[in-house]
Amino acid sequence: MIGFLSGQSEGAYTALVAAFRQGLSEAGYIDGQNTFIEYRWAQNQEDRLPALAADLIGRHAAVIVTSGGTPAALAAQAATKTIPIVFLTGDDPVRLGLVASLNRPGGNITGITFITTALEAKRLELLCALVPAASVIGVLVNPNFRDSEIALRDIPTAAQTLGRRIIIVKARNETEIDAAYATLIDQRADALIVASDPFFSNRQDQLTSLAARNSVPTMYWRREFVAAGGLISYGTSLNDVYRQVGIYTGQILHGDNPADLPVMQPTKFELVINRKTAKALGLAIPDKLLALADEVIE
Repeated sequence: MIGFLSGQSEGAYTALVAAFRQGLSEAGYIDGQNTFIEYRWAQNQEDRLPALAADLIGRHAAVIVTSGGTPAALAAQAATKTIPIVFLTGDDPVRLGLVASLNRPGGNITGITFITTALEAKRLELLCALVPAASVIGVLVNPNFRDSEIALRDIPTAAQTLGRRIIIVKARNETEIDAAYATLIDQRADALIVASDPFFSNRQDQLTSLAARNSVPTMYWRREFVAAGGLISYGTSLNDVYRQVGIYTGQILHGDNPADLPVMQPTKFELVINRKTAKALGLAIPDKLLALADEVIE
């Protein structure tokens, strides 16, 4: 049995779980045939993760996969030193103490660091290229998300280099997202970056609707936001990452030792632009960005 532990809710992860199962099947394991997956979702309540991890251990999981943020990985690590763990994190797993090194993780844990949060400065640069007149740029972060400190660390320096002023707004629930947008409008922000955060994935429709209603050019970290009407995104191909996690999980089920499986880093990044949204905002997409884009949604 495979245990799948996430700090988030199931709804925003349908496509990613499908990619994980695809990777598993490539490794020779099909859910419901020669293995089965027990899912545990913390529903954005991190304090539930230790009990959910313990439940999977009590059900004799052969391997535990963690997703939806670093806390799930840390909860699984604290719960067992013997059951193999495959994690996903946007932070540095060595700094977090998850592994001894990227090449030789040691212990019972390995996985993928997809450095999503470390790309915030690059997102700012791309947003400024698309909206060159934007002098004041908001950054929406969730103060409850452990990895948000990376965005707050990198963006101000990048903004200073680009000659932009940054406004930090915070939201940890649906009501606070609305309030954050009201603050941005009141302070005349010209554009917005939604920091990478699994919680915001669950608020995709709310965030893209607010951006459209208030005519705020917004940068996201996942293609799904742009497909739903958002302006632009730049980040790791999460489908590819989850597929690789499925492959790694299959390798461990085959007998590979996680201590010997290097922590992987992504090689595929996606720049996606919605031309229709750009037109509605009165933005001309520079030829340079069009050339760089992996996908332009018409």
